[in-house]
Formats: sequence, C-alpha cells, structure tokens
Amino acid sequence: MAARQHIAQEAAQEAARGAARGAPQEVTAWRPLVPGVTEVFHARFTEYAYPMHVHDAWTLLIVDDGAVRYDLDRHEHGTPGDTVSLLPPHVPHNGSPATAGGFRKRVVYLDGTLLGEDLIGAAVDGPDLRDPLLRQRVGLLHSALARPGDELEAESRLTLISERLRGLLRPRLVAGTERAPDPALAQNLRELLDERVTDGLALAEAARLLHAHPAHLVRAFSGAYGIAPHQYLMSRRVGRARRLLLDGVPPAGAATATGFHDQAHLTRHFRKLVGVTPGRYRDSARYVT
Repeated sequence: MAARQHIAQEAAQEAARGAARGAPQEVTAWRPLVPGVTEVFHARFTEYAYPMHVHDAWTLLIVDDGAVRYDLDRHEHGTPGDTVSLLPPHVPHNGSPATAGGFRKRVVYLDGTLLGEDLIGAAVDGPDLRDPLLRQRVGLLHSALARPGDELEAESRLTLISERLRGLLRPRLVAGTERAPDPALAQNLRELLDERVTDGLALAEAARLLHAHPAHLVRAFSGAYGIAPHQYLMSRRVGRARRLLLDGVPPAGAATATGFHDQAHLTRHFRKLVGVTPGRYRDSARYVT
C-alpha cells in the first residue's frame, strides 16, 4: 500500500509539472491477461502531438474528454466523444488535440487474431465509427480490463466488440470499396524492415537486395504508406520497447533488445511517439498477476 501511495504521489507531482509545461498529465499502460489484447493505454494530453508512426496491432480508441484530430492515409479525421476509432496496423497516422484543453483517451491494442487483414482497407476508408452500442461496449471493456480477476468478462465483451466491428466494416467490402494492393516494391521493403527491426537495415543494402535505386525505394515506400522507411522502423522498435517495458524490463535493457544505440536514443524516439519517457511509461504500468 505504501509503495502504491508513493507511486501515486510521484505521478501527481509529475502531472503538475507536466501541466505547467504542456506535457502529458496522465499515462497508464498495462498488458492484461486477455487473449487478443497486446496493450491497454490510458492517457491525457494537453498540447502533445504525435508524429507520423505505425503500430503492428489494431488501435481501438475512444476519447472521453476533448477531441483528437489525426491524419490517416493522407486524409484528416477526428474523434469526438461519441465516436469509436479503429486504426489498422501498419498504416501511418499522427494525432494532436483538437480542443483547447487537450483530450483524454483510452486505447486497446488488438492483435490480428481478432480482426483479419481483409478489413484493413475498409478501416482506412472509414476509421471513425459512430455507433452508440459499440461505444458503450468499448467503455465496458475498459472497465473490465481494469479489474484483475475479471478477464473472462473482458474476453466476452471483446468478442462482442470484434463481432460488431466486423459487421460494420464488411458491408464496405461488399460495396466494392476495397483498396488496391500496395505497390510491390514498397511491400517488399516493408517486409525487409519487419525482418530487421532489431538489427536494422541500411538503405544501400535494401536497394541491393531489392534491385532498386535508394531514392526510388524511399519514394515508393513513402508514397505507398505515407511514412518514410526510417520512421516506420523506429516506430516498430518503439512498439517492441513498449511491450518489454510493460514486462518490467529496464529502459536500458529495452533499448539494447530493440536495436537502439543506447538508452538516450530510445528515450528520444520513445518520447516523440508515446509522449513520455520510457522510465515513466514503465513506472506507470499496472502489472497483472
């Protein structure tokens, strides 16, 4: 109990300092014992803006206070309080406050076992879903995820949410709104980057392996995905670091394990993409046993 109070006091002090300088005021993240959920992330941001980045999981997002604006596939979107946003994996997006007081959000990251890749195009075309029943179910899911011991309830609620999402997205496929496949060269480069997330990949080596000029590679990748290859690689590394930090790995160890030069290198990119330092992110985690 004393340790929890100490952590809460430190969090409150950091929140006060953050409010004064426009930094995030609240961040909590954890990995629940629920199949299909890779991470739960709750945050309040005032002036912080996410740069373009990607996730390797589906991002299921609700906003409780304020509103968010973001770009996905070169189109601007917004998330008022009655909206559920579903951002597909590997598609670049950013995010910033759309209201003067910032925003408070709750996010569940879902792996590919719950939603198939065939729905990615439909989600890109319309990521913001105004569906009161879905919004209610996502809120109840977060409540269950926050209670250790209620994993069965959370899993049951997640099953209904997945079914609802598929029901909302599949009619778009039937209507012929499937997106064209990604250009082959960009796809091949992305696969190479995915294979070398930790080890890294020099542009010259990628060009040699794919038999393409380096400049053409960058243009093809950026044109297909709306993000530069180096931004994609760094966001994948940060994603892996997040999981390690939630497992209790110290920031220095997470940096080494995910391909960053050192802890400072990780901290620079982590703060840019997540809004807090790796140390604060790890300290905010709720460990489920």
